Amino acid sequence: MRRVFVTGGGSGIGLAMARAFASSGAQVTIAGRARAKLEAAGLPHIAMDVTDEASVEAGIAEAGPIDIFIANAGGAETAPALKMERALWDRMIALNLTSIYSCARAAVPQMVERGWGRFIAIGSTASVGGAPYASAYAAAKHGLLGFVRSLAVELAKTGVTANAICPTYTDTPLVAQAAAAVSRKTGRSSNEAVAAFVKDNPMARLIKPEEVAGAALWLAGDAAASVNGQAIVIDGGETA
Repeated sequence: MRRVFVTGGGSGIGLAMARAFASSGAQVTIAGRARAKLEAAGLPHIAMDVTDEASVEAGIAEAGPIDIFIANAGGAETAPALKMERALWDRMIALNLTSIYSCARAAVPQMVERGWGRFIAIGSTASVGGAPYASAYAAAKHGLLGFVRSLAVELAKTGVTANAICPTYTDTPLVAQAAAAVSRKTGRSSNEAVAAFVKDNPMARLIKPEEVAGAALWLAGDAAASVNGQAIVIDGGETA
């Protein structure tokens, strides 16, 4: 039985992945800062702050052996690039980039020791292209992909792979909150805000969290043993 650990697993993409792996027969532990969400998910859980290296190390140690680590926790804040406060920049880098390094450093060595493992980081289409008014987020997500690709090359002969999944706007509470914020600022309806989010997606819809979960399941399987250092973009053709 594979042992799976998912950060940011209490809602959205993280919860969809956790449930998909649990349904496949894996032993799943989710982690996050919001205890109420973790408890509501009904899965084994650990309170952990991915921006705190000591918390990451303690949480991973508490979980025990891990075969598949999914670094999903993240978040986005927006501001014009040249008017952005340094504190926002620092928050985005800590949450979306440095946390990936901390998680990999704590979780991957045990996989290498056993000769098998999967490290999957959840990036974004902002990992492969610019994101206006979200330059700190895009910089962090670009960095995430660079780290994953470099890690993959280092791990290539160990039986452990490292990959990134890069979805566009996904039907999650986070995107719903973003749509509500746009609605408050502009007077447009939430539906109109979502329409603006998906305007560059040829499928003209939000991605389903389960679609991201499906990609994670595939990357974790033996059929994807040679898939390493890749950005699996899930965007309906947006970046094409």
